[in-house]
Amino acid sequence: MSDDAGTLTLAGTTQPETDLEVKRSHFLGRAARTRTQEEARAFIASVRAAHPTARHHCSAFIVTVPGGRPIERSNDDGEPSGTAGRPILEVLRGTGLVDATVVVTRYFGGTLLGTGGLVRAYGEAAARALKAAARVRLVTRHLWEVRVPVGEAGRLEAELRGAGGADLAVEETVWGATHAVLTVSTASPDPTGLAELLASLTRGRAAPEPAGSRVVERPV
Repeated sequence: MSDDAGTLTLAGTTQPETDLEVKRSHFLGRAARTRTQEEARAFIASVRAAHPTARHHCSAFIVTVPGGRPIERSNDDGEPSGTAGRPILEVLRGTGLVDATVVVTRYFGGTLLGTGGLVRAYGEAAARALKAAARVRLVTRHLWEVRVPVGEAGRLEAELRGAGGADLAVEETVWGATHAVLTVSTASPDPTGLAELLASLTRGRAAPEPAGSRVVERPV
């Protein structure tokens, strides 16, 4: 019952804004978890609204598509082609994060940086924003219900908690008049290991019944 590596993304909370100064220009970076293109564009719009006097709001995002390849987009927002959105996207790719958007807002300081300077500044600003952002792994846990007589439920719950480790967890126990139902989660969708464990702990009197799945966040 080994755990799936999960999907690496950003925490759903508001992430900090970072500030990189290069020749009096300020490059403000911020990242967010965005699960769709619509969410990505909404986040970009929110950053633009927060800094209405800035000259550029350059961005990149990667969002997953069920059963397909991730969608990647970048935008130079008025900077010379390839000097802003592309380096932001390359930094984002390098982190392995998905369902994430990075926006770098530039307040112009009066000194032109040249194409090479812009590429370096936008890349560094994106890297700082992503370094400051909290990351999580989204892991699917598979749920099973185990029905046992009330008199055996306490012992079984304790033994499962002791035997499971990271691969198995007792989520809750619902007590009835004669029987209790334990909800158990596993990393694997295959119930074989859990079924064998239950058989050994209950002398074959209990077996797991599928009860769906849920996604949990684990800090990285």
